[in-house]
Amino acid sequence: MEIDDHYALRTGFAPLPQGKRATLSVQDLGILRVPSGMLGACDPFVYLDESVIVPIPPGDYPVRVTIADVSTDQDGSHLREAYLSVVLSAAESRLVVPASGPNGPPPTDQFFGVGVDAGTVAFVDAEAVLRCMPEDTSSWYDQVFDSGNPDSWFSVMDSDAPHIRGAANLVMPRAALGENVVLTHSGWGDGFYPLLETRSSDGWLTGIHIDLQVVGLFEEDLQDVSATQPQEKLKSSKNWLTRLLGR
Repeated sequence: MEIDDHYALRTGFAPLPQGKRATLSVQDLGILRVPSGMLGACDPFVYLDESVIVPIPPGDYPVRVTIADVSTDQDGSHLREAYLSVVLSAAESRLVVPASGPNGPPPTDQFFGVGVDAGTVAFVDAEAVLRCMPEDTSSWYDQVFDSGNPDSWFSVMDSDAPHIRGAANLVMPRAALGENVVLTHSGWGDGFYPLLETRSSDGWLTGIHIDLQVVGLFEEDLQDVSATQPQEKLKSSKNWLTRLLGR
């Protein structure tokens, strides 16, 4: 499958519906630690402890967000996050397919995806969440997310530094080895977003991407989510897959 309709980590122009186009740029969000190899994708403010898991080689990886300027005059006045990506290899990506879960790839014409209810998406080591967040999940909002302190997750996201406003790279409160969460706002907001993987021409995994459905030519209405397991949320959309797979 060719990668022509996949725009993660690309710069230049990308198509939008109704014959419009966006200008893409890429921002570096630092390194994500994934020592367990259990990459979790989630809305961190709602589902941090229920991530959708994508197995990858254990290691530390760059995370980047692809930004789309969707303003009419292409003057930077209206920016939306289009993809959040974990970069696994510097090799050129030549193929794009739905990302695999712990039990392998999703069924034909389906894909694993991230449910978003708080306008944010993130990557994290799913195993590290159990060790590095407070044991009492009911305390996360007041003690971690929105404590009112400068280091609260909301405050860091609202800052212009060290990363762009609306994104953050955050060490979890009980982390001993820098275990962290990398997050960004989710384009147009809440929804259900496909998890994709890219591969080189010889099959090596090059990246995992949350497609925030901002750029590209695709159907606006996707079918309802069906979940086979808590960690493996599935969605079916022949229209979306037709665009992706070219069939």
